[in-house]
Amino acid sequence: MENEIIMPNYSHCILNTITSILKYYNVETNHESLKNLDKILENKYKNVVFIILDGMGESVLKNISSEGFFSKNELDCITSVYPSTTTAALTTYYSGKPPYETGWIAWSQYFKEYGRSIDMLSHRESYLHEDISKARINVFKDIVNYTTVFERIENASPNVKAYEIMPTYSDKKSKRSIRADSIDEIVNNIEMLCSLPEEKFIMAYSDNPDGLLHKFGTKSEEVKEFVLETQTKIQEMCSKLSEDTIVIISADHGHKDIEKSYSLLDYPEIQECLYMPISFESRVVEFWVKENMKKEFEERFNNIFKDEFWLMTKEEFLDRNFLGYGKKHPKIDDFLGNYIALSISSSIITIETFLVEGKPVKKSTHCGLSKEEMEVPLIVISKI
Repeated sequence: MENEIIMPNYSHCILNTITSILKYYNVETNHESLKNLDKILENKYKNVVFIILDGMGESVLKNISSEGFFSKNELDCITSVYPSTTTAALTTYYSGKPPYETGWIAWSQYFKEYGRSIDMLSHRESYLHEDISKARINVFKDIVNYTTVFERIENASPNVKAYEIMPTYSDKKSKRSIRADSIDEIVNNIEMLCSLPEEKFIMAYSDNPDGLLHKFGTKSEEVKEFVLETQTKIQEMCSKLSEDTIVIISADHGHKDIEKSYSLLDYPEIQECLYMPISFESRVVEFWVKENMKKEFEERFNNIFKDEFWLMTKEEFLDRNFLGYGKKHPKIDDFLGNYIALSISSSIITIETFLVEGKPVKKSTHCGLSKEEMEVPLIVISKI
């Protein structure tokens, strides 16, 4: 099993990428930066542009364009945080902190304040997708809130303006927020901002190729076309930008094609051990197991899934620092069940209850520990 998985490396991961950027802008941080990126950032730039292409892992890029513009400008191959998913990884970019410190772990997390599992990015109840905006407290404002990198940068370097370029549906993270729903719109807005005279940091996020990967799979023509077109458009953009602009490109996680799907509703012997529905995501599943049935649960789960999922206790999961290091978020112990199962195969366990069916199985997804999911490229284009 050890030869088949990639562990998150919190000295050489996407957290360290954003830490290098924070360090460049004089933001105090307790996390390590990437020395090779720090070296490049010793040059003085008017514009630091950071583009996140959701789901474009190292494997996706190399399978499509191993000799293209992105690969030729690749500075490093780093790991994602864990879980290797947008909820945890994008929040790491937005906050400059690992999941251990933010409490943003997976798509669906249980809040005892509501007695419900909540989808962290859509802010809706996980099973019936009900609106929770009228709740008496707002957990996203009062419990899992954080100071963004945009605010931290502007506070530490008042001469710098920090911008975000995000899809229309996204929550605003910066007071300087621009909406863009395509690569063309992202590129046009970057070019416009870089032409302005002031010093600035620009973080631009594209929700593709992730959306295409989920729908069509890693080997699809749709994904290939998107990556190649995006590469061409960003190359053209970079050729127009001034020498005092650096463009950094990376991803939040990679992707793995799914071959097998399980529903735990088909396994009454496992359901018998649980006192709560499962939560998190289909490739990292948490369980609330009855205290008097832990031994039975371990045996029953491993009898079925031992070659496909790595089962560990919450204590083991935390001791191995899967969520990173730092000041532990006060909700971590609430969010984690007493067992966690991490996918080490191409299988998923659907998150569902007898109340409602789970989401349709996607062609490709993430959250596991495979090389395809955990490794992402770090691409840097600088004319200095």
